[in-house]
Amino acid sequence: MKDIKHIKFENQTRPNSSFDLLDLRELLSRELDHKITDLHKVEFFNLLIITQGQGCHTIDFTEYKYSKRTLFTIRKDQVHKFFQNPSARGYLLIFKEEFLASHYDETEVHKSFQVFNDLLASPKLKMEEQEFKELHNFIRTIKIEYLKRGDEFSMSIIRSALHIILNKLLRAKTRNGKTFTDKKYLKEFLSFQKLAEDRCFETKKVLDYAKLMACTSKTLNNICRAIVDKSAKTVIDEIVIIQIKRLLINTSLSITEIAYTAGFHEPSNMYKYFKKYTNSSPEGFRKAYA
Repeated sequence: MKDIKHIKFENQTRPNSSFDLLDLRELLSRELDHKITDLHKVEFFNLLIITQGQGCHTIDFTEYKYSKRTLFTIRKDQVHKFFQNPSARGYLLIFKEEFLASHYDETEVHKSFQVFNDLLASPKLKMEEQEFKELHNFIRTIKIEYLKRGDEFSMSIIRSALHIILNKLLRAKTRNGKTFTDKKYLKEFLSFQKLAEDRCFETKKVLDYAKLMACTSKTLNNICRAIVDKSAKTVIDEIVIIQIKRLLINTSLSITEIAYTAGFHEPSNMYKYFKKYTNSSPEGFRKAYA
């Protein structure tokens, strides 16, 4: 099987810019060095806004249906793919972390990027009509500044509009039952999430992560329950499964090699583990997405 394409940020229109705006219909008709209707890994943040039509979009191997007023938040290093949906209209805002980080303080940037955290909330959001209309006005502002004006003030205006859009999305997700910035234990949960994403192939034991965080397993479980209403072990397992899926689709490694890479002493143990959480064998999953 061919390895999945890693897409780096590249702005051909403005090479020095870490932000770009793309029309969805135009993007789907572009001739690129990769097929965006195949799974591909992005190394930047994506905000997909659907203004008309219906269709599907896949993020980390989950297929989401969409219609008008749907938005998708796709963080860097996630795997996703587009579908050729003739009726779909909308925009894709893509940017590197530095686009906001270079002009806002660390706390504000940290808050803004929580909207992309798929453990905290679904990457799909359906907005109410009035709320979407307000957000769409900021997208129009970005479009005018980016495509028509382009003077010395434009990028600052675009950055401010994007910042407002992300905060509006945070508000909408909060109203849907997800609390972000003011929730107790959020900082600790995000630290645990980062540790698990970095070390899940080294250890899958809650106690090991509790020690790294200088707390007890009970406290770590309380942290996870407070933020995502899941046990710490469940969070670890979800992260491990996503990482294994990415290896299965992202590389040509054999199943045995992936098992050892993922920290299993026997390939059969990974087979049972993967089957338990996905109802599919590693081979079956790879074949389905090949």
